[in-house]
Amino acid sequence: MSKESYINNQFYIRMLLIHLGYGFLIFLFPELSKIILLVIMASFLFVILDRKNKGNEALMAAAYIAGGEVFFRQTGALFFWETGKYAVIIFLLIGMFFKGASSKTVPYWLYLLILFPGVLIASFNFSYDAEVRKLIAFNLAGPVCLGISALYCYYKKIKREDFQRVLLMLLMPLVAQMTYLYFYTPSMEEVRISLSGNYAATGGFGPNQIATVFGMGCFLLATRLFTIKDKLINLIDIALLILMGYRGIITFSRGGIITGIACIIAFLIFFYYKQSSTKRIEGTNLRILVLIGISIAIWIFSSLETRGLIGNRYTNRDAAGQLKEDITTGRTELITTELTAFYKHPITGIGVGKGIEYREENLGIKIASHNEISRLLAEHGVLGIFALCILIFVPLIFWFKFQNNYYFLAFVAFWFLTINHSAMRIALPAFVYGLALLYIVDEKKNTVHRKRLAG
Repeated sequence: MSKESYINNQFYIRMLLIHLGYGFLIFLFPELSKIILLVIMASFLFVILDRKNKGNEALMAAAYIAGGEVFFRQTGALFFWETGKYAVIIFLLIGMFFKGASSKTVPYWLYLLILFPGVLIASFNFSYDAEVRKLIAFNLAGPVCLGISALYCYYKKIKREDFQRVLLMLLMPLVAQMTYLYFYTPSMEEVRISLSGNYAATGGFGPNQIATVFGMGCFLLATRLFTIKDKLINLIDIALLILMGYRGIITFSRGGIITGIACIIAFLIFFYYKQSSTKRIEGTNLRILVLIGISIAIWIFSSLETRGLIGNRYTNRDAAGQLKEDITTGRTELITTELTAFYKHPITGIGVGKGIEYREENLGIKIASHNEISRLLAEHGVLGIFALCILIFVPLIFWFKFQNNYYFLAFVAFWFLTINHSAMRIALPAFVYGLALLYIVDEKKNTVHRKRLAG
Protein backbone atom coordinates (compact mmCIF):
# COMPACT_ATOMS: atom_id res chain seq x y z
CA MET A 1 0.00 0.00 0.00
CA SER A 2 1.35 3.45 -0.95
CA LYS A 3 1.77 6.16 1.63
CA GLU A 4 -0.97 8.21 -0.06
CA SER A 5 -3.45 5.29 0.08
CA TYR A 6 -2.61 4.70 3.74
CA ILE A 7 -3.30 8.36 4.59
CA ASN A 8 -6.59 8.31 2.62
CA ASN A 9 -7.73 5.10 4.36
CA GLN A 10 -6.89 6.50 7.78
CA PHE A 11 -8.84 9.66 6.97
CA TYR A 12 -11.83 7.58 5.80
CA ILE A 13 -11.90 5.44 8.95
CA ARG A 14 -11.55 8.51 11.17
CA MET A 15 -14.41 10.30 9.37
CA LEU A 16 -16.52 7.16 9.57
CA LEU A 17 -16.07 6.84 13.34
CA ILE A 18 -16.86 10.54 13.81
CA HIS A 19 -20.13 10.23 11.88
CA LEU A 20 -21.20 7.02 13.54
CA GLY A 21 -20.75 8.93 16.79
CA TYR A 22 -22.54 11.96 15.33
CA GLY A 23 -25.67 9.91 14.55
CA PHE A 24 -25.69 8.35 18.02
CA LEU A 25 -25.15 11.73 19.73
CA ILE A 26 -28.11 13.31 17.92
CA PHE A 27 -30.26 10.35 18.94
CA LEU A 28 -29.32 10.90 22.61
CA PHE A 29 -29.44 14.72 22.55
CA PRO A 30 -31.58 15.93 19.61
CA GLU A 31 -31.47 19.49 20.98
CA LEU A 32 -27.78 19.66 19.96
CA SER A 33 -28.59 19.31 16.24
CA LYS A 34 -28.72 23.05 15.50
CA ILE A 35 -25.51 23.78 17.40
CA ILE A 36 -23.59 20.96 15.71
CA LEU A 37 -24.75 22.03 12.25
CA LEU A 38 -23.72 25.63 12.95
CA VAL A 39 -20.27 24.45 14.03
CA ILE A 40 -19.96 22.30 10.88
CA MET A 41 -20.97 25.14 8.55
CA ALA A 42 -18.73 27.66 10.33
CA SER A 43 -15.80 25.23 10.09
CA PHE A 44 -16.34 24.76 6.36
CA LEU A 45 -16.57 28.52 5.86
CA PHE A 46 -13.34 29.11 7.78
CA VAL A 47 -11.46 26.49 5.73
CA ILE A 48 -12.77 27.87 2.41
CA LEU A 49 -11.78 31.44 3.30
CA ASP A 50 -8.44 30.39 4.77
CA ARG A 51 -7.40 28.26 1.77
CA LYS A 52 -9.17 30.49 -0.77
CA ASN A 53 -10.81 27.37 -2.21
CA LYS A 54 -7.52 26.12 -3.69
CA GLY A 55 -8.52 22.47 -3.17
CA ASN A 56 -12.23 22.88 -4.09
CA GLU A 57 -13.17 23.04 -0.40
CA ALA A 58 -16.37 24.90 -1.36
CA LEU A 59 -17.47 21.92 -3.43
CA MET A 60 -16.76 19.59 -0.51
CA ALA A 61 -18.77 21.80 1.85
CA ALA A 62 -21.69 21.91 -0.60
CA ALA A 63 -21.49 18.11 -0.97
CA TYR A 64 -21.72 17.65 2.80
CA ILE A 65 -24.77 19.90 3.10
CA ALA A 66 -26.48 18.31 0.09
CA GLY A 67 -25.86 14.82 1.50
CA GLY A 68 -27.01 15.76 4.99
CA GLU A 69 -29.97 18.03 4.18
CA VAL A 70 -32.64 15.38 4.85
CA PHE A 71 -30.93 14.37 8.11
CA PHE A 72 -30.76 18.01 9.17
CA ARG A 73 -34.45 18.48 8.37
CA GLN A 74 -35.39 15.29 10.17
CA THR A 75 -33.57 16.26 13.38
CA GLY A 76 -34.69 19.90 13.37
CA ALA A 77 -31.18 21.27 12.74
CA LEU A 78 -32.26 23.70 10.02
CA PHE A 79 -33.51 27.16 10.95
CA PHE A 80 -35.91 27.17 7.98
CA TRP A 81 -36.93 24.45 5.52
CA GLU A 82 -34.81 25.46 2.51
CA THR A 83 -31.64 26.20 4.50
CA GLY A 84 -29.85 23.27 2.85
CA LYS A 85 -30.37 24.55 -0.69
CA TYR A 86 -29.39 28.09 0.27
CA ALA A 87 -26.25 26.84 2.03
CA VAL A 88 -25.20 24.85 -1.06
CA ILE A 89 -25.73 27.96 -3.21
CA ILE A 90 -23.75 30.22 -0.82
CA PHE A 91 -20.80 27.83 -0.48
CA LEU A 92 -20.54 27.45 -4.26
CA LEU A 93 -20.83 31.21 -4.85
CA ILE A 94 -17.99 31.79 -2.36
CA GLY A 95 -15.99 29.12 -4.18
CA MET A 96 -16.59 30.87 -7.53
CA PHE A 97 -15.52 34.17 -5.99
CA PHE A 98 -12.05 32.68 -5.41
CA LYS A 99 -11.73 30.40 -8.46
CA GLY A 100 -14.21 31.84 -10.93
CA ALA A 101 -16.26 29.86 -13.45
CA SER A 102 -15.51 28.65 -16.94
CA SER A 103 -16.14 30.98 -19.87
CA LYS A 104 -18.16 28.13 -21.39
CA THR A 105 -20.96 28.39 -18.79
CA VAL A 106 -23.16 30.65 -20.99
CA PRO A 107 -25.89 27.95 -21.37
CA TYR A 108 -26.34 27.78 -17.61
CA TRP A 109 -26.48 31.57 -17.21
CA LEU A 110 -29.22 31.44 -19.84
CA TYR A 111 -30.95 28.65 -17.87
CA LEU A 112 -30.99 30.82 -14.72
CA LEU A 113 -32.37 33.81 -16.64
CA ILE A 114 -35.15 31.61 -18.07
CA LEU A 115 -36.43 30.90 -14.55
CA PHE A 116 -37.27 34.47 -13.58
CA PRO A 117 -39.99 35.57 -16.04
CA GLY A 118 -42.13 32.94 -14.29
CA VAL A 119 -41.85 34.98 -11.08
CA LEU A 120 -43.42 37.98 -12.83
CA ILE A 121 -46.22 35.83 -14.26
CA ALA A 122 -46.88 34.36 -10.81
CA SER A 123 -47.28 37.82 -9.28
CA PHE A 124 -50.31 38.39 -11.56
CA ASN A 125 -51.83 34.91 -11.13
CA PHE A 126 -51.68 34.24 -7.39
CA SER A 127 -54.83 34.58 -5.30
CA TYR A 128 -55.02 37.39 -2.77
CA ASP A 129 -54.39 35.22 0.30
CA ALA A 130 -51.51 33.14 -1.17
CA GLU A 131 -48.12 33.15 0.58
CA VAL A 132 -46.39 34.34 -2.57
CA ARG A 133 -42.83 34.63 -1.23
CA LYS A 134 -42.84 31.15 0.31
CA LEU A 135 -44.38 29.50 -2.76
CA ILE A 136 -41.90 31.14 -5.14
CA ALA A 137 -38.92 30.38 -2.88
CA PHE A 138 -40.02 26.75 -2.48
CA ASN A 139 -40.27 26.20 -6.23
CA LEU A 140 -37.24 28.24 -7.31
CA ALA A 141 -34.70 27.17 -4.67
CA GLY A 142 -34.09 23.77 -6.31
CA PRO A 143 -33.71 24.98 -9.92
CA VAL A 144 -31.47 27.87 -8.82
CA CYS A 145 -29.37 25.44 -6.75
CA LEU A 146 -28.96 23.34 -9.89
CA GLY A 147 -27.96 26.36 -11.94
CA ILE A 148 -25.31 27.47 -9.44
CA SER A 149 -23.97 23.90 -9.13
CA ALA A 150 -23.67 23.73 -12.92
CA LEU A 151 -21.92 27.12 -13.08
CA TYR A 152 -19.36 26.00 -10.51
CA CYS A 153 -18.71 22.55 -11.99
CA TYR A 154 -19.00 22.95 -15.76
CA TYR A 155 -15.53 22.46 -17.30
CA LYS A 156 -14.04 22.72 -13.78
CA LYS A 157 -10.81 20.70 -13.55
CA ILE A 158 -10.54 18.69 -10.36
CA LYS A 159 -7.93 16.15 -9.27
CA ARG A 160 -9.23 12.61 -8.98
CA GLU A 161 -8.26 12.48 -5.29
CA ASP A 162 -10.15 15.73 -4.59
CA PHE A 163 -13.16 14.33 -6.46
CA GLN A 164 -13.08 11.26 -4.21
CA ARG A 165 -13.06 13.59 -1.16
CA VAL A 166 -16.15 15.34 -2.54
CA LEU A 167 -17.91 11.96 -2.77
CA LEU A 168 -16.76 11.17 0.76
CA MET A 169 -18.28 14.42 2.04
CA LEU A 170 -21.50 13.43 0.28
CA LEU A 171 -21.50 10.02 1.96
CA MET A 172 -20.57 10.85 5.56
CA PRO A 173 -23.77 12.61 6.71
CA LEU A 174 -25.74 9.69 5.23
CA VAL A 175 -23.79 7.35 7.52
CA ALA A 176 -24.74 9.58 10.47
CA GLN A 177 -28.41 9.50 9.42
CA MET A 178 -28.36 5.73 9.02
CA THR A 179 -26.86 5.37 12.51
CA TYR A 180 -29.53 7.68 13.94
CA LEU A 181 -32.32 5.59 12.38
CA TYR A 182 -30.92 2.30 13.65
CA PHE A 183 -31.09 3.63 17.21
CA TYR A 184 -34.47 5.29 16.60
CA THR A 185 -36.10 2.13 15.13
CA PRO A 186 -33.76 -0.80 15.80
CA SER A 187 -36.18 -3.57 14.74
CA MET A 188 -39.22 -4.04 12.49
CA GLU A 189 -40.68 -6.86 14.59
CA GLU A 190 -43.14 -4.72 16.54
CA VAL A 191 -43.65 -2.00 13.94
CA ARG A 192 -46.90 -1.52 12.07
CA ILE A 193 -45.94 -1.39 8.39
CA SER A 194 -47.61 0.95 5.90
CA LEU A 195 -47.40 -0.09 2.25
CA SER A 196 -47.63 3.52 1.07
CA GLY A 197 -44.45 4.62 2.85
CA ASN A 198 -43.19 3.32 6.16
CA TYR A 199 -42.90 6.32 8.52
CA ALA A 200 -42.19 3.98 11.44
CA ALA A 201 -38.88 2.98 9.85
CA THR A 202 -37.89 6.55 8.98
CA GLY A 203 -38.20 8.20 12.35
CA GLY A 204 -41.52 9.77 11.37
CA PHE A 205 -39.95 11.67 8.47
CA GLY A 206 -40.79 11.46 4.75
CA PRO A 207 -39.94 7.97 3.42
CA ASN A 208 -39.60 9.34 -0.11
CA GLN A 209 -36.77 11.72 0.81
CA ILE A 210 -34.97 9.21 3.03
CA ALA A 211 -35.16 6.51 0.35
CA THR A 212 -33.77 9.02 -2.16
CA VAL A 213 -30.69 9.90 -0.10
CA PHE A 214 -30.09 6.29 0.96
CA GLY A 215 -30.31 5.28 -2.69
CA MET A 216 -27.47 7.70 -3.36
CA GLY A 217 -25.59 6.38 -0.32
CA CYS A 218 -25.87 2.79 -1.58
CA PHE A 219 -24.65 3.90 -4.98
CA LEU A 220 -21.57 5.62 -3.49
CA LEU A 221 -20.75 2.60 -1.31
CA ALA A 222 -21.22 0.16 -4.19
CA THR A 223 -18.94 2.13 -6.51
CA ARG A 224 -16.23 2.31 -3.84
CA LEU A 225 -15.89 -1.48 -4.22
CA PHE A 226 -14.56 -0.81 -7.72
CA THR A 227 -12.59 2.42 -7.21
CA ILE A 228 -10.93 1.59 -3.86
CA LYS A 229 -8.58 -1.42 -3.92
CA ASP A 230 -8.08 -2.17 -0.22
CA LYS A 231 -9.54 -5.29 1.41
CA LEU A 232 -10.20 -3.74 4.85
CA ILE A 233 -11.90 -0.67 3.37
CA ASN A 234 -13.89 -2.88 0.98
CA LEU A 235 -15.16 -5.01 3.88
CA ILE A 236 -16.17 -1.88 5.80
CA ASP A 237 -18.00 -0.55 2.74
CA ILE A 238 -19.78 -3.88 2.24
CA ALA A 239 -21.01 -3.77 5.84
CA LEU A 240 -22.22 -0.18 5.38
CA LEU A 241 -23.88 -1.08 2.07
CA ILE A 242 -25.84 -3.90 3.73
CA LEU A 243 -26.92 -1.67 6.62
CA MET A 244 -27.89 1.29 4.42
CA GLY A 245 -29.52 -0.84 1.73
CA TYR A 246 -31.77 -2.47 4.32
CA ARG A 247 -32.80 0.89 5.83
CA GLY A 248 -33.53 2.22 2.36
CA ILE A 249 -35.70 -0.74 1.34
CA ILE A 250 -37.81 -0.78 4.50
CA THR A 251 -38.87 2.83 3.93
CA PHE A 252 -41.28 1.20 1.42
CA SER A 253 -40.59 4.12 -0.90
CA ARG A 254 -39.57 2.59 -4.21
CA GLY A 255 -38.35 5.58 -6.21
CA GLY A 256 -35.12 6.24 -4.33
CA ILE A 257 -34.03 2.58 -4.23
CA ILE A 258 -34.82 1.91 -7.90
CA THR A 259 -32.91 5.08 -8.77
CA GLY A 260 -29.93 3.91 -6.71
CA ILE A 261 -29.90 0.55 -8.55
CA ALA A 262 -30.17 2.29 -11.93
CA CYS A 263 -27.20 4.53 -11.01
CA ILE A 264 -25.06 1.52 -10.03
CA ILE A 265 -25.85 -0.15 -13.38
CA ALA A 266 -25.07 3.07 -15.28
CA PHE A 267 -21.73 3.40 -13.47
CA LEU A 268 -20.78 -0.23 -14.11
CA ILE A 269 -21.60 -0.04 -17.82
CA PHE A 270 -19.12 2.79 -18.38
CA PHE A 271 -16.58 1.51 -15.86
CA TYR A 272 -16.61 -1.97 -17.39
CA TYR A 273 -16.31 -0.56 -20.90
CA LYS A 274 -13.21 1.43 -19.90
CA GLN A 275 -11.50 -1.51 -18.19
CA SER A 276 -8.94 -3.64 -20.02
CA SER A 277 -9.79 -7.34 -20.46
CA THR A 278 -7.02 -8.19 -17.97
CA LYS A 279 -8.47 -5.99 -15.24
CA ARG A 280 -11.94 -7.42 -15.85
CA ILE A 281 -10.67 -10.96 -15.32
CA GLU A 282 -8.45 -10.00 -12.36
CA GLY A 283 -11.05 -8.34 -10.22
CA THR A 284 -13.95 -6.46 -11.81
CA ASN A 285 -16.01 -9.54 -12.70
CA LEU A 286 -15.64 -10.96 -9.19
CA ARG A 287 -16.62 -7.66 -7.59
CA ILE A 288 -19.74 -7.50 -9.74
CA LEU A 289 -20.72 -11.00 -8.59
CA VAL A 290 -20.10 -10.00 -4.96
CA LEU A 291 -22.29 -6.92 -5.43
CA ILE A 292 -25.10 -9.02 -6.91
CA GLY A 293 -24.82 -11.46 -3.98
CA ILE A 294 -24.98 -8.60 -1.46
CA SER A 295 -28.08 -7.17 -3.19
CA ILE A 296 -29.88 -10.52 -3.07
CA ALA A 297 -28.98 -10.97 0.60
CA ILE A 298 -30.30 -7.49 1.49
CA TRP A 299 -33.57 -8.19 -0.32
CA ILE A 300 -34.09 -11.58 1.34
CA PHE A 301 -33.42 -10.16 4.81
CA SER A 302 -35.72 -7.16 4.16
CA SER A 303 -38.46 -9.50 2.96
CA LEU A 304 -38.16 -11.64 6.10
CA GLU A 305 -38.17 -8.57 8.36
CA THR A 306 -41.27 -7.12 6.70
CA ARG A 307 -43.06 -10.47 6.62
CA GLY A 308 -43.04 -10.50 2.81
CA LEU A 309 -44.85 -7.16 2.47
CA ILE A 310 -41.89 -5.47 0.77
CA GLY A 311 -42.39 -7.85 -2.16
CA ASN A 312 -46.01 -6.69 -2.40
CA ARG A 313 -44.88 -3.08 -2.42
CA TYR A 314 -42.41 -3.51 -5.27
CA THR A 315 -44.85 -5.60 -7.33
CA ASN A 316 -47.56 -2.95 -6.74
CA ARG A 317 -49.85 -5.11 -4.60
CA ASP A 318 -51.75 -4.31 -1.44
CA ALA A 319 -51.35 -6.12 1.89
CA ALA A 320 -53.78 -8.82 0.72
CA GLY A 321 -51.71 -9.43 -2.41
CA GLN A 322 -54.21 -7.81 -4.81
CA LEU A 323 -52.68 -5.90 -7.75
CA LYS A 324 -53.26 -2.14 -7.56
CA GLU A 325 -54.44 -0.18 -10.58
CA ASP A 326 -52.11 2.82 -10.21
CA ILE A 327 -48.39 2.08 -9.86
CA THR A 328 -47.54 5.78 -9.56
CA THR A 329 -49.46 6.31 -6.26
CA GLY A 330 -51.39 9.29 -7.65
CA ARG A 331 -48.48 11.00 -9.42
CA THR A 332 -50.03 10.47 -12.88
CA GLU A 333 -52.97 12.67 -11.93
CA LEU A 334 -50.60 15.42 -10.75
CA ILE A 335 -48.60 15.27 -14.00
CA THR A 336 -51.81 15.33 -16.08
CA THR A 337 -52.94 18.48 -14.27
CA GLU A 338 -49.62 20.20 -14.96
CA LEU A 339 -49.61 19.20 -18.63
CA THR A 340 -53.15 20.55 -18.89
CA ALA A 341 -51.94 23.84 -17.41
CA PHE A 342 -49.17 23.92 -20.02
CA TYR A 343 -51.70 23.20 -22.79
CA LYS A 344 -53.88 26.11 -21.64
CA HIS A 345 -50.95 28.50 -21.05
CA PRO A 346 -48.21 27.36 -23.48
CA ILE A 347 -46.40 30.68 -23.90
CA THR A 348 -46.10 32.16 -20.41
CA GLY A 349 -47.06 29.24 -18.18
CA ILE A 350 -49.05 29.81 -15.00
CA GLY A 351 -46.14 31.24 -13.01
CA VAL A 352 -43.66 29.95 -10.44
CA GLY A 353 -45.39 28.31 -7.48
CA LYS A 354 -48.88 28.65 -8.96
CA GLY A 355 -49.07 24.88 -9.55
CA ILE A 356 -50.18 24.19 -5.96
CA GLU A 357 -53.12 26.60 -6.26
CA TYR A 358 -53.92 25.32 -9.75
CA ARG A 359 -54.26 21.75 -8.45
CA GLU A 360 -56.42 22.92 -5.56
CA GLU A 361 -58.71 24.74 -7.99
CA ASN A 362 -58.96 21.81 -10.43
CA LEU A 363 -58.53 18.69 -8.27
CA GLY A 364 -59.56 19.95 -4.86
CA ILE A 365 -56.21 18.87 -3.34
CA LYS A 366 -53.40 21.13 -2.16
CA ILE A 367 -50.13 19.33 -2.93
CA ALA A 368 -46.74 20.26 -4.39
CA SER A 369 -45.51 18.77 -7.64
CA HIS A 370 -43.70 15.43 -7.67
CA ASN A 371 -42.34 15.89 -11.19
CA GLU A 372 -39.92 18.69 -12.05
CA ILE A 373 -40.31 18.29 -15.81
CA SER A 374 -44.10 18.75 -15.88
CA ARG A 375 -43.75 21.54 -13.27
CA LEU A 376 -41.29 23.41 -15.50
CA LEU A 377 -43.67 23.18 -18.45
CA ALA A 378 -46.74 24.19 -16.44
CA GLU A 379 -45.17 27.10 -14.59
CA HIS A 380 -42.75 28.44 -17.25
CA GLY A 381 -44.47 27.57 -20.53
CA VAL A 382 -42.31 27.50 -23.65
CA LEU A 383 -39.32 28.80 -21.66
CA GLY A 384 -39.56 25.59 -19.63
CA ILE A 385 -38.90 23.61 -22.82
CA PHE A 386 -35.77 25.67 -23.50
CA ALA A 387 -34.62 25.11 -19.90
CA LEU A 388 -35.06 21.34 -20.25
CA CYS A 389 -33.15 21.31 -23.55
CA ILE A 390 -30.21 23.06 -21.86
CA LEU A 391 -30.24 20.66 -18.91
CA ILE A 392 -30.33 17.56 -21.10
CA PHE A 393 -28.21 18.38 -24.15
CA VAL A 394 -25.37 20.48 -22.67
CA PRO A 395 -24.07 17.68 -20.40
CA LEU A 396 -24.48 15.10 -23.19
CA ILE A 397 -22.33 17.17 -25.56
CA PHE A 398 -19.77 17.64 -22.76
CA TRP A 399 -19.63 13.90 -22.07
CA PHE A 400 -19.28 12.84 -25.70
CA LYS A 401 -16.38 15.26 -25.98
CA PHE A 402 -14.36 14.02 -22.96
CA GLN A 403 -15.76 10.77 -21.45
CA ASN A 404 -13.33 11.01 -18.51
CA ASN A 405 -15.83 10.75 -15.68
CA TYR A 406 -16.96 7.23 -14.71
CA TYR A 407 -19.80 8.78 -12.73
CA PHE A 408 -21.30 10.90 -15.50
CA LEU A 409 -24.06 8.53 -16.64
CA ALA A 410 -24.91 7.61 -13.05
CA PHE A 411 -25.11 11.22 -11.86
CA VAL A 412 -27.28 12.33 -14.77
CA ALA A 413 -29.50 9.27 -14.22
CA PHE A 414 -29.84 10.14 -10.52
CA TRP A 415 -30.85 13.71 -11.35
CA PHE A 416 -33.31 12.73 -14.06
CA LEU A 417 -34.98 9.84 -12.22
CA THR A 418 -35.18 11.73 -8.92
CA ILE A 419 -36.83 14.84 -10.38
CA ASN A 420 -39.39 12.53 -12.02
CA HIS A 421 -40.61 11.03 -8.74
CA SER A 422 -39.67 13.62 -6.13
CA ALA A 423 -39.22 16.90 -8.06
CA MET A 424 -36.58 19.10 -6.41
CA ARG A 425 -37.72 18.90 -2.81
CA ILE A 426 -34.10 18.44 -1.73
CA ALA A 427 -30.77 19.86 -2.95
CA LEU A 428 -29.18 16.48 -3.74
CA PRO A 429 -30.35 15.96 -7.36
CA ALA A 430 -29.45 19.55 -8.23
CA PHE A 431 -25.98 19.23 -6.72
CA VAL A 432 -25.31 15.79 -8.23
CA TYR A 433 -26.24 17.16 -11.66
CA GLY A 434 -23.38 19.62 -11.23
CA LEU A 435 -20.92 16.87 -10.30
CA ALA A 436 -21.56 15.21 -13.67
CA LEU A 437 -20.05 18.29 -15.36
CA LEU A 438 -16.65 18.14 -13.64
CA TYR A 439 -13.52 17.54 -15.70
CA ILE A 440 -11.60 14.97 -13.65
CA VAL A 441 -7.81 15.06 -13.95
CA ASP A 442 -5.72 11.99 -13.13
CA GLU A 443 -2.55 13.47 -11.64
CA LYS A 444 -0.67 10.15 -11.73
CA LYS A 445 -1.16 9.72 -15.48
CA ASN A 446 -0.21 13.34 -16.11
CA THR A 447 2.95 12.94 -14.01
CA VAL A 448 3.98 9.83 -15.97
CA HIS A 449 3.24 11.62 -19.25
CA ARG A 450 5.34 14.64 -18.22
CA LYS A 451 8.24 12.38 -17.19
CA ARG A 452 8.17 10.67 -20.59
CA LEU A 453 8.20 14.03 -22.36
CA ALA A 454 11.10 15.20 -20.16
CA GLY A 455 13.04 12.00 -20.93
